[in-house]
Amino acid sequence: MDRAQKEKVVEELGQIFESSGVVVVAHYQGLTVAEMQDLRARMRAAGGSVRVAKNRLAKIALKDAPMADIGDLLLGQTVLSYSEDPVAAAKVADEYAKENQKFKILGGAMGETKLDTAGVADVAKLPSREELIAQVVSCIGAPASNIAGAIGAPASNIASILSTIEEKAEAA
Repeated sequence: MDRAQKEKVVEELGQIFESSGVVVVAHYQGLTVAEMQDLRARMRAAGGSVRVAKNRLAKIALKDAPMADIGDLLLGQTVLSYSEDPVAAAKVADEYAKENQKFKILGGAMGETKLDTAGVADVAKLPSREELIAQVVSCIGAPASNIAGAIGAPASNIASILSTIEEKAEAA
């Protein structure tokens, strides 16, 4: 790799560190090409990406980034999993690490906050952005359905009372 290519990689990594909601650093030593493709596919499906880069270049890109503290995690064969959604990459990486013993999470960062292995697992347990939106929408919709039920209930009660009175009148 010549100097121009290295500068381009450092710039791309800098963009990743600036724009990502979460970055997870993991060791991937021993993963087969098929396993790595599986990880990439899962990450892509969740809205994230996976990047393997030279640690030295990643450390240079981290110097001006808000998550510069994760530079000490970049030792050995490391892979970066990242997403704009602050939870997606952590969820996929955590699930994948549980299924594949060769994939070991070292830590990561969420904005300026450095995460250890347990921190990444905790972030993975949080609901995703889409799940939070669905919960908010259901909370907003629930009171409206309750009001409609409350308004509709007296009318049905009156109708059943009238039909009972009518049945009694016919029987008498």
